[in-house]
Amino acid sequence: MTIATKEQLTAFVTETVRTTPVTDIHTHLFAESFGDLLLWGVDELLTYHYLIAETFRFRPDLSYDAFWQLSKQEQADLIWQTLFIDHSPYSEACRGVVTVLNRLGLDLSKRDLEEYRAYFRSVSASDYIDRILKLANVKTVVMTNDPFDAYERGKWESGASQDPRFLAALRIDPLLNLWDSSWSKLKEQGYEVSADLSGGTLAEIRRFLKDWIARMNPLYMAVSLPNDFAYPEDSVRVRIIDECIVPVAREAGIPFAMMIGVKRKVNPSLKDAGDSLGKSDIGAVERIVSKYQDVKFLVTMLSRENQHELAVTARKNRNLLVFGCWWFLNNPSLIEEITRMRLELLGGSVIPQHSDCRILDQLLYKWDHSRAIIGKVLCDKYGDLFDAGWRLEEEEIRRDIEDLLGGVFWKFLGKPDPAA
Repeated sequence: MTIATKEQLTAFVTETVRTTPVTDIHTHLFAESFGDLLLWGVDELLTYHYLIAETFRFRPDLSYDAFWQLSKQEQADLIWQTLFIDHSPYSEACRGVVTVLNRLGLDLSKRDLEEYRAYFRSVSASDYIDRILKLANVKTVVMTNDPFDAYERGKWESGASQDPRFLAALRIDPLLNLWDSSWSKLKEQGYEVSADLSGGTLAEIRRFLKDWIARMNPLYMAVSLPNDFAYPEDSVRVRIIDECIVPVAREAGIPFAMMIGVKRKVNPSLKDAGDSLGKSDIGAVERIVSKYQDVKFLVTMLSRENQHELAVTARKNRNLLVFGCWWFLNNPSLIEEITRMRLELLGGSVIPQHSDCRILDQLLYKWDHSRAIIGKVLCDKYGDLFDAGWRLEEEEIRRDIEDLLGGVFWKFLGKPDPAA
């Protein structure tokens, strides 16, 4: 059916973005079978590291040690009082909590944290997973799976049953960023490696990666890289990338995902809340993706200043797929700016967003807020076409939006969408 007016166009685009199921290509969520790694509930929401850092800004009297000595519930009480009662919660992280509670049907007029806790105590993890995925309209969640984590490794090795809605991604940060300490963990797992990469170490790293790919069936391998990541360079990291990660990715037929721009622990007293960001060298991305044109790369960068360069680099390298507005970029004003720029440079050959959720409940606000922005940008873009005399069919718009919310990802992988 052809859309006849701009009013019909805006209504159709908005509704289609709202109702199209999402493949969330990068999260830190876990299926229920992973036990304590699955985080959910209001106390987890309130003690998310974004809100911890924000709380300290309002509480110069509060020592870091005193805060960390509190129980999780006591921390949540303090954060609730500071950010939601003593101040209006309009930062994006705080607004996210409000959106979650509202979408769950809880009475925000009461501001009663104990009443909210009672709701979460009344539901099982299994039922809650079902409810959140349905409310968020997320059909598939890609996890972040770390074989260097002893607890998680035990879950994989015990053959924990898998929820088909939760798919794996093999995380290799310790391999590339912490080799000085991680090599001994590989040795403990039975791989004959040495700190100086001598002997058969590189072959054993490749064997380690292949073993975990066979066990997890991951959609991609992923690493978070510092803002000073350089390629090429004479380093252990680059040698492992060139001689292990790239050949294994090629053989397995899966992408290598690079998330670039982190500055770790700029304030160690904040623990997980103490990381920051820095501008990175886009040349490193250009050189690696052009060198290995037969390997696929997923890339997101943390600094706003890198976004235009990254989009232009993707224009020149079809083996590079840009994805999401990560971490400190996950703010509405930046998501809108970046999404507009990407669509103008790359058309629909991007993944505009991923949630990066660490807490299951966050799927509600991350996707509610992002859908509204993606829909707004698409209304403007389709409106420009309409003004230029191009008439659109409903099915064409539906196709485009399905691509942006997951189809492009599955096509890039060369795999069918298992939830289709």
